[in-house]
Amino acid sequence: MPFVGVLPEREQLFRPQPKREVAVSDAAAWRLNPRHRGVYDKLALALAAGLRAAPCGVDPRDWGIAPNAQVFVKPIINLAGMAVRARALAADAVPPEAGSFWCERLEGTHTSSDCLVRDGRVLWFAHTRGSLEKDRERPLYWEVGVELPGLEPMLAAWVAEHLAGYTGLCNLEMIGGRPIEAHLRGSNGFFDFYGTAFLPAWVALVDGEPFEPPPPIPGGLIISVFGAEDLSSRQRDLIAAAGVESQPDLYTVDRAAILRCHDKEIGLALCEQLRQGR
Repeated sequence: MPFVGVLPEREQLFRPQPKREVAVSDAAAWRLNPRHRGVYDKLALALAAGLRAAPCGVDPRDWGIAPNAQVFVKPIINLAGMAVRARALAADAVPPEAGSFWCERLEGTHTSSDCLVRDGRVLWFAHTRGSLEKDRERPLYWEVGVELPGLEPMLAAWVAEHLAGYTGLCNLEMIGGRPIEAHLRGSNGFFDFYGTAFLPAWVALVDGEPFEPPPPIPGGLIISVFGAEDLSSRQRDLIAAAGVESQPDLYTVDRAAILRCHDKEIGLALCEQLRQGR
């Protein structure tokens, strides 16, 4: 059976195909993994991590949070774009929004870690780090293929506790080393930088065939060009001059394009030019 939930423009990446259904989207992952789908409950995830959090309607001030302190508000479960309706608000301005929750706002590095897992034990990590520069809490770029050995024991312990019996690929997003989102799939937009050994190793793992962990990933830079309008001619000229791949974002309302650059220095320079509007 094929990978499930692959976007048409990304199909060329997903070779070879596994013998059984393997989720690429969160909706498919929720359907195919009934035993472990509880990880998509972001309120439960926050509470399990010891964070102050509650459904909207429960006043953050009753939890000792100052009225003007920022909290993060987002849907408890959202399988169609995990950042949809997520925003930072003052504690005294949290609306009684059905289906959403608030959580104390975390500070620190935003990371995204993909893990190849066999029966709840992590066999391989791929780490990506978000930029400090943000657009409404969203990193302007992601640096794929960074070394984060300090996080790996924590990630392995989380997987062992929450994904016992799970085999396949999973992802855990963290801020300052505290989990904010979990997925029973990988960071699909980063796979371009994982190297040629990654997909065959993933398929071998889920099919129960001999598994060899992929080597450390080559890495690269993913840049988001945020904005409701299409790329301007100036932006297109800068991207073309840098020799960077540009893909229109057809799914995020306020992101015009996704840029992929295998040379991090070129990508960082381009990101700075785009940010300054030069």
